[in-house]
Amino acid sequence: MLASSEDRLLLLGLAGWWLVAGVLGAVLGRRRRPSPPIARLLAGARATTTLPELRPGPVLLGRLWPLLASTAAGGLLAFLGPQVPGIAAGFAVVGSLLWRHQEAAVAAIEDRDGVAFFVEPGSPFEAISLVRTPSFRRETPMVAPDGAA
Repeated sequence: MLASSEDRLLLLGLAGWWLVAGVLGAVLGRRRRPSPPIARLLAGARATTTLPELRPGPVLLGRLWPLLASTAAGGLLAFLGPQVPGIAAGFAVVGSLLWRHQEAAVAAIEDRDGVAFFVEPGSPFEAISLVRTPSFRRETPMVAPDGAA
């Protein structure tokens, strides 16, 4: 149970911010095409016939460190006020909804071209680079717009 009207106001304010963040992320991330940076990344992928060394842990940590740092900073700043992590969570909602269709664009290219993309290991502070390797191609029957095969 909430202790005071200030707590209720804080709760309503944060719920409103999360609602605004959800709508903002949904509107900004509504297009189904890849964003221009992802399109450039996919187009600039280096082709190779051998698989790169697969080290998902270091690649994941090297690419998601800003999320880890912002989560830790929000948790540490919670001692200053409970609204800080709530506001930070709203920005995470915007970001997640903004980027929600990017993985589908990569998967569509992989299925269409019969390739697989892998993140090349590198420094967390430099741009991501991809490697494009041969993979299995999925053959799908063409369907006419009227539904006839």
